[in-house]
Amino acid sequence: MRATIPTPWLLITPRPLRLHALPAAAASRHGVRGVGRPRTRQRVAAPPSAPGEAAEQAETSTSASDSGEKFSWRDHWYPVSLVEDLDPSRPTPFQLLNRDLVIWKDPKSGEWVALDDRCPHRLAPLSEGRIDETGCLQCSYHGWSFDGSGACTKIPQAMPEGLEARAVLSPKACATNFPTLVSQGLLFVWPDENGWEKAIATKPPMLPKEFDDPAFSTVTIQRDLYYGYDTLMENVSDPSHIEFAHHKVTGRRDRARPLTFKMESSGAWGYSGPNSGNPRITATFEAPCYALNKIEIDTKLPIFGDQKWVIWICSFNIPMAPGKTRSIVCSARNFFQFTMPGKAWWQLVPRWYEHWTSNLVYDGDMIVLQGQEKIFLAASKESSADVNQQYTKITFTPTQADRFVLAFRTWLRKFGNSQPEWFGNPSQEALPSTVLSKHAR
Repeated sequence: MRATIPTPWLLITPRPLRLHALPAAAASRHGVRGVGRPRTRQRVAAPPSAPGEAAEQAETSTSASDSGEKFSWRDHWYPVSLVEDLDPSRPTPFQLLNRDLVIWKDPKSGEWVALDDRCPHRLAPLSEGRIDETGCLQCSYHGWSFDGSGACTKIPQAMPEGLEARAVLSPKACATNFPTLVSQGLLFVWPDENGWEKAIATKPPMLPKEFDDPAFSTVTIQRDLYYGYDTLMENVSDPSHIEFAHHKVTGRRDRARPLTFKMESSGAWGYSGPNSGNPRITATFEAPCYALNKIEIDTKLPIFGDQKWVIWICSFNIPMAPGKTRSIVCSARNFFQFTMPGKAWWQLVPRWYEHWTSNLVYDGDMIVLQGQEKIFLAASKESSADVNQQYTKITFTPTQADRFVLAFRTWLRKFGNSQPEWFGNPSQEALPSTVLSKHAR
C-alpha cells in the first residue's frame, strides 16, 4: 500500500528558554535579569469510535464552569515570530489578541522586548520609530526614547531643570512592557502586562524532541493570513482536505480514503487522538493555538528493507485580530533529508524553495476558507447565534474524518467562550475575508 506523504515544513534548533524584560521587583524575587440560511437537512454526527463518545460530541450546553475546568486566553505564552525572521536592527509591529505590540531587540542586553505599540506622550506607534544611538527605542514623532523595561530615558523637549526635567522619571512616561522569552528558535510573548508571576511559572509549548535529533531534518515558515483564528484552527484539524485542496502539491485526489480517528483524551487543555491504518496520524491540540500532527509511515524499500518514516507537522495559529491570524509551521522528518534545507553540506535545497512550496499550500486553502468564513458570518447575523452553537446545523459532517474539526468547535464553545478574548471591543462586521478581493489577499 502506497502511503500518502504530506510535504512537511520547518527548520528549528532548540535553544534554552530565556525570560526577558522582568520588572525589577519581580526580578529580585526570582533572580531573573532582563529588562446565508442553509436548506433543511438531517443532522448527522460523526460515528463514535468508542461507546459513549457520540453523546459527548452531541453535547451542546455544558460550559467550562459546569465542568469545573477553566481556560483563560491571556494566561498563555504565544509565539509571535520565528527569531530568524526578525530584524534585530529595527522595531517590528505585531498584533496579539487585537492588541498592538512593537517587538525589538535591546542591543544593550541582547534580549527581545515587547512593548505596547504606542508612545505614552501622544500615542504615536513606536513601531514607526528606530533604535537610537544609545540602544533605546526612539519614537519617530517627538523623539522620546525607551529602554528594554519600557522606562523613558529621554524627552528632548523637556527643560534640563525643574518639573520638566523630572518628567522622564514619571510612571506616566513609561511604555507598557510584556514578558517575553525565546525557546527553540521562537519568540514568545505573554499578552498580560500584569501576568509576570504566571509567566515565570509557565513553560511555553514545546516542539517534540525529534526537532533536536540529528536523524531528522527540519524546516520552518510563517505567514499572516486574512481569515480568523477559528477558521485556521478548523483547517489544520482536518487532514482529509489535503488530497483535494492541495492536489499535486502535497496530495493526490486518487489517494483519498476514510480516516477513522478516535478521541483518546480531551479537556480545557485541548484534545488528542489517532487514526488507524498506514500512515498512522496522531493529532493533538494544545490550547489555545498549538496543533501537532505526528505521521508514522511503515514502508519497505529495496536494499534498505522495512522502514519507519516519521513526519512531525507542528503549527502555531496565533489570533492576531478578528479575521487575521499568523501561521507558524515547524516540520521535521527522518527520511529524504537531502530534499529539505539544512546545515549539512549535502543539503542543497534553499529555504526559499521550501517556502515556495508551502505558500502553494496556503494559497490552495485561502479562497475556500474565506468563502466558508463569509457564510458563517452571514449565518451568525441571520440567527443572532454563535456559529459554534449551530455548527452541526450549518454544516454536514457525517464521517470520522471530521472528528477533530468537531472536537475543536466543541472546545471553542465549551472552554474558549466561542472566540479569543480580544483586547478592546473589536467589530467583526467587516472581516478582511469579506472585503478583500482574491488578488488583494
